Amino acid sequence: MATERPVVFVVDDDLAMREAVQDLLASVGMDVRLFASTQDFLQAQRPDAPGCLVLDVRLPGASGLSFQEELPRAGVDLPVIFITGHGDIPMTVRAMKAGAVEFLSKPFRDQELLDAIDAAVERHRAQRRETALVAELRQRFAALTQREREVMALVSTGRVNKQIAAELGISEATVKVHRGQIMRKMQAKSLAQLVRIADTLGLSTPRP
Repeated sequence: MATERPVVFVVDDDLAMREAVQDLLASVGMDVRLFASTQDFLQAQRPDAPGCLVLDVRLPGASGLSFQEELPRAGVDLPVIFITGHGDIPMTVRAMKAGAVEFLSKPFRDQELLDAIDAAVERHRAQRRETALVAELRQRFAALTQREREVMALVSTGRVNKQIAAELGISEATVKVHRGQIMRKMQAKSLAQLVRIADTLGLSTPRP
């Protein structure tokens, strides 16, 4: 995944700005997709690759700021970089609170945009790695038996074998067998790692 070529999506109704950004990014070997409107962007096919969205604040119809808030509902998880010729502090605060990577005022230096894109792409790579990891862990968890899931949940809350055995009405020897199977199936090399996995999957609950 880390070697995938990133894709930068640019949404700006200013043709000259779109072309200038395209020339800049193409000069450093980036894959660039240009759109004049948010509707065009949403209707286009997006490759399954790391990337980011360079978004103008002032757009026909809904503003870029409003569009940023709609992205999760549209199933778009791309980090956003705003560019604007009419920015102000409230706009910047709103954008950054909503998770924007950067808010650049036109005219900006080429290196400012390139640095922002690098940061956004790295953020997206990390998000994609985390998503892939959680999906893999869920797949491993699905391979556990119902009893093994119960034991794993109790182990993750700090219960020892004797307590687990009493709570589930089984022998300590059986608990040990289940724990061994859980460690193998979840590919956990230590109890600490198993607890972290359980926490990632949302299995850990405070011990009563």
